[in-house]
Amino acid sequence: MVVAHAGVVAFNIGAFVSSLFLLEFGADKFIAHTSIVAARIKISEVIIGLVTAGAEWEELAVVVGSLAQGRSSLALGNVIGAAISNILGAFSLGLLFYGQGEVVGFDRSSRIYSLLLLVLTTAVTPLVYWSAAITWLAGGIVLIAAFVVYFLLIAVAIGKGVLTAPADSDSDSDDDDDDDDDDANSVSSRTTLLNDGTTARQSRRRHGLGYHALYLVSGFLAICLAGYILSQAATNITDELGMSDILFSVVILAIATTLPEKFIAVMSGSRGHPGILVANCAGSNIFLLSLCCGIIMVGTRGALDKGTVTIAELSVLWLSTVAFTATVWFGGSYARWIGVAMLASYVAFIILEFTVIHAI
Repeated sequence: MVVAHAGVVAFNIGAFVSSLFLLEFGADKFIAHTSIVAARIKISEVIIGLVTAGAEWEELAVVVGSLAQGRSSLALGNVIGAAISNILGAFSLGLLFYGQGEVVGFDRSSRIYSLLLLVLTTAVTPLVYWSAAITWLAGGIVLIAAFVVYFLLIAVAIGKGVLTAPADSDSDSDDDDDDDDDDANSVSSRTTLLNDGTTARQSRRRHGLGYHALYLVSGFLAICLAGYILSQAATNITDELGMSDILFSVVILAIATTLPEKFIAVMSGSRGHPGILVANCAGSNIFLLSLCCGIIMVGTRGALDKGTVTIAELSVLWLSTVAFTATVWFGGSYARWIGVAMLASYVAFIILEFTVIHAI
């Protein structure tokens, strides 16, 4: 019986890891080719940027997959854990890898995005804690509506030049600014931060609209499949090990699904792009705490299957967001020290999750 259980755990761990690769492959294909198709059919670049920038399609797939499996606690834990990880894990690494001795200069757009995130987090934190049916239904509808309003307001602000378009792990790279090809403005920075974009631009010129549309659909199907497998594997692992859904999703699942954000944070920090670093965090968390959290609230109406996140986890989320906003507004001169403190705090948080908050 023990051997059989060990085999089940090993199989599901393998499925979990494999589905992460499929999830990232699907997300990259979906985002990159959505941008190209939209550019080809002359949709506004602002709309393209907002659809791709800061949109955590991987997390949304896991949320939907978990809800479909009847594991709403897994979905909520992943959202809160990913939001914490984006700040204390990814943003901190970007600060640490920023140029030695350089003062990090955050622009006006970065400050506005960080302030928007703080306001949203302050509103969502008590809403998540008080999980009454009516409160969550109404709150979920408001959060989804707020995401739509955010989308429209940011589009207008960017169109008027008040803000610059967010450019995070799913958006454009500065490397393409001087390219006169319209499609070049739609490249995912997950690709362009790894190369100079020349090969990708040549490839796009060789292929027609149908080719990119096919990859768009394939990427979307890969996201759906990976989200289902990932949530099912996570469910099986937690059941076999007797682990709390919240613990597994807040720590392990959240770290796994935010690996791309950590990589992009390191790359943007080391290359001196603080705007990308902020948008990678703020844009992702706004998406998570508005759309993803709203879907969970509407779908469950407070009836979570395996418990909810604790006040300690929500406190860490809010305090880390305060630290993030304060850093963007006032902490550019001390960015590296702040990065060290944030990363140390994240390690301490993970240890406390296992030893105190959700002690097994």
